[in-house]
Amino acid sequence: MIRKPFIGPAAFALLGSTSISPFLAAAPLTLDEQVVTATRSERPVRASLAATTVIDRAEIERTQARSVPELLRSVPGITLSNNGGPGKQTTVSIRGTESDHVLVLIDGVKVGSVSNGLAAFQDLPVELIERIEVVRGPRSSLYGSEAIGGVIQIFTRKGTKEGAKPWFSAGYGTHDSYQGAAGVAGGDGRAWYSLGVSSQDTDGIDALNARNSYHEPDDDGYRNLSGNLRAGYRFDNGLELDGTLMRAKGHTDLDLVSPYNPGGGHNANADNEQRLAGGRARFSPLERWDVTLQAGRSEDLARTETGGLFYSRFDSQRDSASWLNDLTLAEGHVLTLGYDWQRDEVSSSTAFDRDSRLNRGWFAQYLGEYGRQDWQLSLRRDDNQQFGTHDTGSAAWGYALTDALRFSLSYGTAFKAPTFNELYFPDYGNPNLDAETSENFEAGIEGKHGWGHWSVNAFRNEVDDLIVHDANSGLGPFGSPNNIGRARIDGVELVLGSQWLGWDWNANATLLDSENRSHDQNRGNQLPRRAQQVFNLDLDRRFGKLGLGATLHAEGRRFDDVENNDRLAGYATVDLRGEYWLNEEWRLQAKVTNLLDADYETAQDFNQPGQAVYFTVRYQAL
Repeated sequence: MIRKPFIGPAAFALLGSTSISPFLAAAPLTLDEQVVTATRSERPVRASLAATTVIDRAEIERTQARSVPELLRSVPGITLSNNGGPGKQTTVSIRGTESDHVLVLIDGVKVGSVSNGLAAFQDLPVELIERIEVVRGPRSSLYGSEAIGGVIQIFTRKGTKEGAKPWFSAGYGTHDSYQGAAGVAGGDGRAWYSLGVSSQDTDGIDALNARNSYHEPDDDGYRNLSGNLRAGYRFDNGLELDGTLMRAKGHTDLDLVSPYNPGGGHNANADNEQRLAGGRARFSPLERWDVTLQAGRSEDLARTETGGLFYSRFDSQRDSASWLNDLTLAEGHVLTLGYDWQRDEVSSSTAFDRDSRLNRGWFAQYLGEYGRQDWQLSLRRDDNQQFGTHDTGSAAWGYALTDALRFSLSYGTAFKAPTFNELYFPDYGNPNLDAETSENFEAGIEGKHGWGHWSVNAFRNEVDDLIVHDANSGLGPFGSPNNIGRARIDGVELVLGSQWLGWDWNANATLLDSENRSHDQNRGNQLPRRAQQVFNLDLDRRFGKLGLGATLHAEGRRFDDVENNDRLAGYATVDLRGEYWLNEEWRLQAKVTNLLDADYETAQDFNQPGQAVYFTVRYQAL
């Protein structure tokens, strides 16, 4: 069990954000809202031909989400696997692709572990976030390796342009859980800033269940302390500079599943730290030429102990830089030319045959529109130090059938270089792995009407040389990764939102068939840890100063292994929430999660939290 720090419930957090009147209901996404991730340049939502979901600050506070994974699980096409509750490793799959097929950015800087290829979503404090953009479908033609399934970009809070605006939140709940945040944001029209810190502390749950031989019957707690600074300045000549500093440090107790443990896997704990520093300059040498220069460094530091003894250390460092040129050829026609540079390096207590690699990428994109049509074309060449050159491309076309109805078609290719763990980890890595490549076909139709909005997207993603864990191969007791030849992932995403009987409701469903198409005994099996059906329903209503809401999340069965011997049953959870506005600046919130106390697993032998209750108080200066 983790001992609580002295600050306890004051777990301070955070930064600032644009002031939002708390008496305004969460607004639906508008057509003129800007998104960045789908095109790497600011474009209106309707101009994005990719399936895109935006989670803004208002929605984060409305849903009372306590973590980034909790926010992401409501997005169409996403499934999560969690190793035992708060602070434990949580992996994200988009549209049935592998968890390391998701490219993750924070304020434009690529993040994630170089050794295992995963971003530590569980350690990113939700109170530091202004919005999240999720783009589903391949984006290697813009970003290079990793974006086979899609891209998740997290934007930290941004300062206002009118004076200093402090804000604060603090909460307490089941499992002796404390969470808090405090910050200030401000600006004067030219300069802006946001500054804050956050803290979280919980006794947690028993992460591993008794079926596993490494089970230790105790609560596996978690604590996190994070801080963020973001600032910018715009000069008279139009030059705009901005930068981000972020640090998130987590400590978690766990039952370490490994036969190599000097302490037998008991009394184990891990210290994980995420560091990020990034800067960006934007200017216009000519009226129709916009230049963006960006550079950053992200670090993922992990240290594990077991039985009071040192067990392992894995430190990743990723340096990146980019040069983007947006050329406006005519109204509605933009040509983007770009160059990316990236160097990955791992330092570890475990000896790797290679510990660094360099990747360079050149790309071009053309965004155009004519009448009721619009399109997005892109090409990219990556030169990877280990795996040579890879060419990727995409083409998307949209047609407005009516003012309210829009149809789209797209095709895209992508690739993913194996991680250092997959290649070189002793008694596990496979240095003969090939890079994964994919082809994706997609068709979609969406409608925006006075009564609400809806969309249907159908896709097929064929992945060659897909890398999966094979427990029956390799030198060590856990097997090794192998290229399985080919996988075919077919899916449909349905989204529907409206207002009925005074309630705002939004629903989405994902139907997925992720089939192993290799020529071995596993041909025809489902890929592991992919739920075949996922359904989300959100209901919210305002009664004056009182707000009420509920969330239903349901997932179908999944398998935990390539052989499909270990089946995890489907499940459903119900959350209830409410909030009361004391005035325009103060509000009280309460939430019950997993109301029906569903017993389920998203990864074999790892428990998930049962019913829990949380209370929060929030303040936002106007």
